[in-house]
Amino acid sequence: MTSLCQGARNNACPGEVTRAVEVAIDAGYRHIDCAYLYHNEKEIGEAISSKIQEGVVKREELFVVSKLWCTYHKKSLVKSACLESLNALKLDYLDLYLIHWPMGFKSGDQDLPLGDNGMVIPSDTNFLDTWEAMEDLVVLGLVKAIGVSNFNSDQLDRLLKKPDLRIKPLTNQIECNPYLTQEKLIGFCQDRGVTVTAYRPLGGPSQGVDLMDDPVIQRIASAHQKSPAQVLVRFQMQRNVVVIPKSVTPSRIQENIQVFDFELTEQDMKDLLALDRNLRQATLPA
Repeated sequence: MTSLCQGARNNACPGEVTRAVEVAIDAGYRHIDCAYLYHNEKEIGEAISSKIQEGVVKREELFVVSKLWCTYHKKSLVKSACLESLNALKLDYLDLYLIHWPMGFKSGDQDLPLGDNGMVIPSDTNFLDTWEAMEDLVVLGLVKAIGVSNFNSDQLDRLLKKPDLRIKPLTNQIECNPYLTQEKLIGFCQDRGVTVTAYRPLGGPSQGVDLMDDPVIQRIASAHQKSPAQVLVRFQMQRNVVVIPKSVTPSRIQENIQVFDFELTEQDMKDLLALDRNLRQATLPA
């Protein structure tokens, strides 16, 4: 895994995602984060295929990630879900496949199957059983590695202590930024050899507050002559956390990768960690 990844937004207009991934690959990104739920893997596949054909990049130089959605948690559905993503992405294998959320939903055509009470209808699946089917994907050569997303420490601990565990999760992808620092969970994962990947590293508007407008972040950015987004990306990198900034704007995609020519001071890191509000913005789907 590389430390910096281009994330594919799930609310982009048609064609935007293809162009964004092409720009990202041209800019030097090699880690591409996808998910079945975003329903844009076909566009991402077109961009990857185009750049490979142009000779800009080789397949083995890319690290492509996708995620198993909650309606596919039954062991019998995991392989078909993976194959669906591979077909859309025009790839023979994934570098990493994640369980998107620990809970399973009723299988079917709806991403969010709702009951009469407006609540999501759960399945009777257990993510420990789902993990066995994920392990089979590695054995079959459909994926190189497997991991999880949105797991808390108790859920990850259950998985790591599974008696017949064959393959350990490579990473736990979680929401993380200075307003949600996740220090305990990151420490838990890293102490057990599980890397952490941060999504929503740039935060976003919430309750009339935008993380990138925070005076502390603005001050640190000004001191380093960098943008607030670059500071937020660098913040995660210095915590040994893989970071996924999402954008379809070419200038921002290029800006987000210009983070290897400066380093935040120890005081900068302390000031950013002190902003923690335990503010979660990601709810299903994410």
